[in-house]
Amino acid sequence: DLDMVDMVFTVSDEEAIETTRRLSKEEGLLVGTSSGANVFVALHMDNGRNKVATILPDRVERYFSTALI
Repeated sequence: DLDMVDMVFTVSDEEAIETTRRLSKEEGLLVGTSSGANVFVALHMDNGRNKVATILPDRVERYFSTALI
């Protein structure tokens, strides 16, 4: 039901992959690129006045055979 959607953000593959790698290196979180995309948007929504929460919906296991790891 699209009436329940407030906003849609587009994240490039490069932005999602870079954020995924940062999450692994800086936070020790082994997540996939969907999580990287979510965190990328959350970081860019943060204006310093509000708390931002996101869900990390995937794990890194499905990416073992890719260049992500």
